[in-house]
Amino acid sequence: MDDIESKQTILIVDDTPQNIDILNNVLNMDYKIRVAINGEKALAISRSDNPPDLILLDVMMPGMDGYQVCEQLKSDYTTRQIPIIFVTAKGEVKDETRGFELGAIDYITKPVSPPIVQARVRTHLALCDQNKMLSDKVRQRTKELDDTRMEIIRRLGLAAEFKDNETGMHVIRMSYYSKLIGSAIGMEKEACENLFNASPMHDLGKIGIPDHILLKPGKLDGDEWTLMKKHAEYGSRIIGEQDSEILQMAGTIAITHHEKWDGSGYPNGLKGEEIPLVGRICAIADVFDALTTERPYKKAWSVEDAVELISNEKGKHFDPELSDTFLSIIPDVLEIKKQYAETQSRLEPSDA
Repeated sequence: MDDIESKQTILIVDDTPQNIDILNNVLNMDYKIRVAINGEKALAISRSDNPPDLILLDVMMPGMDGYQVCEQLKSDYTTRQIPIIFVTAKGEVKDETRGFELGAIDYITKPVSPPIVQARVRTHLALCDQNKMLSDKVRQRTKELDDTRMEIIRRLGLAAEFKDNETGMHVIRMSYYSKLIGSAIGMEKEACENLFNASPMHDLGKIGIPDHILLKPGKLDGDEWTLMKKHAEYGSRIIGEQDSEILQMAGTIAITHHEKWDGSGYPNGLKGEEIPLVGRICAIADVFDALTTERPYKKAWSVEDAVELISNEKGKHFDPELSDTFLSIIPDVLEIKKQYAETQSRLEPSDA
């Protein structure tokens, strides 16, 4: 016989000691038994750190009856997965129907038959175990798919940086800066995570820009600049219309992160709050990192000079409130900048 600690636990809920004794005698050889003589005690045990694996629940009890206990257990996220079998003298179809509607998995009528009790308990515990295993596999597989999707998204962002003669650290830093801003203004955690994972694709459209323009060490002429600005539209088109919230956000960021608060940006000349919030956030994060990073056509600006520019561009290039938020979290921004500093001149193909 297995050690009692390895046995599954059955909670017997009944206000009649004789009924509890009968069920205990039937099951205690194979299971660990816990007892509750009323609904309140049953709820307390079920919500404890060691909940039962299955509940045998009487219907007719003083105070809180079995139906009420079942309803509360099934409405509570922490207990809704515990299988419940009603053990009752109420054998009418309408009674069974009500129990099943509330979430019970079976009915055993009194007086109980020991073989039936043993068989039903064994069967439902086995089914419960199988369901848990399947749920675990589904969760594991879903996580693997989510991880794969997120890695593809990150690599798309790195692909654009690779073509743009960057190390790939730019998209990492600016995505962290964007997340910091989002968190500081009170965006929900999930939205911040989506922003963090979508923002690396802000310059994905640079894949469509010719190398002689993208890698030119000097200033672009008028025609070259006109073509360079197309990368915002290209990025949006590459991402396309997607069901994924992250990809939807990435598309929005791609086409709006060069819009300016005063309407002088591109590609659509959006103004003020016409520019989606995520585009306004990424505009600040992108510009700050671009300014403070050495590029083929310029030296890196000092943090002080970059901060001064962002402050001066409030209400012109940048959303004034977001600018103030960014300036208030500069210590956190600098921690990210230090942690993800440039370490090589270009992302190696083996790392792409």
